[in-house]
Amino acid sequence: MLRAVPVPRDDRLTVGPEKFSDAGIFRVRADLALVLTVDFFPPVVDDPYMYGAIAAANALSDCYAMGGRPLAVLCVAGFPEGFNSSWIEAIFRGGFEKVAEAGAVVAGGHTVRHSEPMFGFSVTGEVHPDRVITNDHARPGDVLFLTKPIGCGAVTTGIKKGKSKPQWIEAAMASMAALNRAASEAAVESGASAATDVTGFGLLGHAANIARASEVTLTFHADAIPTLPGALELAAAGCLSGGAGRTREALGAECEYVTASQERISLALDSETSGGLLVAVPPNRADSLAAALTARGIAPARVGAVEPASRFVVRIA
Repeated sequence: MLRAVPVPRDDRLTVGPEKFSDAGIFRVRADLALVLTVDFFPPVVDDPYMYGAIAAANALSDCYAMGGRPLAVLCVAGFPEGFNSSWIEAIFRGGFEKVAEAGAVVAGGHTVRHSEPMFGFSVTGEVHPDRVITNDHARPGDVLFLTKPIGCGAVTTGIKKGKSKPQWIEAAMASMAALNRAASEAAVESGASAATDVTGFGLLGHAANIARASEVTLTFHADAIPTLPGALELAAAGCLSGGAGRTREALGAECEYVTASQERISLALDSETSGGLLVAVPPNRADSLAAALTARGIAPARVGAVEPASRFVVRIA
């Protein structure tokens, strides 16, 4: 949308929107930079408290993807006239409690009337300028890790169609509401080359951003990509968000689909909400990252590798 709009440059902004980074990085001084991001969206689940918690985890995730620590947030919300006040209270409570879990504070915000509920946060975090994790330093030979299973889009679409089982919904909500703080700490500790969080563009869409920014090709092993309970069954039944088709169209001939099943390909293309971190790490540090994730209670999923640039930005086999 902003291709025709010039964005003023400032040397203090060391990471901006040029390479589709997850957040902006604003250098304050030699040993301190701010991480700046914002995200909000309509409900993805029926439980208002969990909707608030998921929206908060999703907004905070961009800060974690850059290796940062959230400090303070501003709430961004909109609700229809006459919207149930107890639901509004539960949404805010879920969001605020998740912010507190992250060790950040709610500094204020802005609420408007809107045709449908919208909720999220603008996040300010901190990071040492030398420890920022960007999406443009993946190198051939790096190992790819994913820190959460995919399939949120299938489960939430299944909710709308009445096809998601209660246990599938519970598992998806727990995954979406989980902070990426521990995964971020492990990535920083292990010297990750690059990272991004997996959200609206799906696993392959966000992987493509890393590939383009780093001028490499990312190859995924479909069977190694973890999926949420019920996600494969729902994908086979056609329960996918509109994001799957949009990402496939956006990637076009830049993505190679080899032997993976259509269900797994669709899930890898489909939109995620508050997904995990996709982390590229040098091969000699892969075991270190796996151990760091395991120590923090995260199952380390080695899902692929970084290869020299080819005519494809991403491949899934």
